[in-house]
Amino acid sequence: MLKEERFNHILKELKSSNKVFFENLSKELRVSEDTIRRDIDHLSKSGLLVKVRGGAMSPSVNPLSFQDRTGLFSDAKKVIALKTQQLLRDVQTVIMDGGTTLLAVAASIPIQSKLRIITNNMALIPILAHHEQVDIIVLGGMYNRVTQTNLGIQTALEAQKYQADLYLMGTCAIHSSKGLTAAVHEDGELKKVFMKAAAQTAVLSNHEKLETVEFFNVTGLSDVDTLITDLPSNDARLNAYRPFGLEIL
Repeated sequence: MLKEERFNHILKELKSSNKVFFENLSKELRVSEDTIRRDIDHLSKSGLLVKVRGGAMSPSVNPLSFQDRTGLFSDAKKVIALKTQQLLRDVQTVIMDGGTTLLAVAASIPIQSKLRIITNNMALIPILAHHEQVDIIVLGGMYNRVTQTNLGIQTALEAQKYQADLYLMGTCAIHSSKGLTAAVHEDGELKKVFMKAAAQTAVLSNHEKLETVEFFNVTGLSDVDTLITDLPSNDARLNAYRPFGLEIL
């Protein structure tokens, strides 16, 4: 069983009973207790649970409660969020745009993390408000109530002032031959600006968006560094994306 699948199982058990035990999880997942301890350590650092003697409990205090996190975000988004954390370990400045997957990523950022986040996603702010060592730069512009993001010329001009180590792109649609496309023209234009402002671009997409196309062209797959999905990295549904030299997580 892959690590992400174990994480998902642990979080589901925690949601149903509010407490999990190393021994029980070891038997259920057919792995060693040492493996479970390492998994619990990782989830604890992400703020998704609290380690206790013999296992773990739901956290009592968090920027979002555990119930909020597990209720708002689908299993696919939680898997993507956990995979994304490994990209955030060695970066200082990150661009994050719109979409609920990015909210799941923000909710999984360890509370002690030191980051600078540049975003047009207004919904990220309350999630990150209690991360005292995370600097948040909010880009202005015309507020879109549907997407809860700022868009338009002002947003793009402000974004051009910055240089980031990593851009985490929320995806409307991704296709092996058509590349990345967007459903909103202004969002697609801003994605292009974000890509130019970042040293690396990671595209976040659940499997339902694979091999889909929207009307506005953003970029080809050869311009993307990493693809993060909720699928196991060796899943055959990802084979069409391997020839482009992407890192697939």
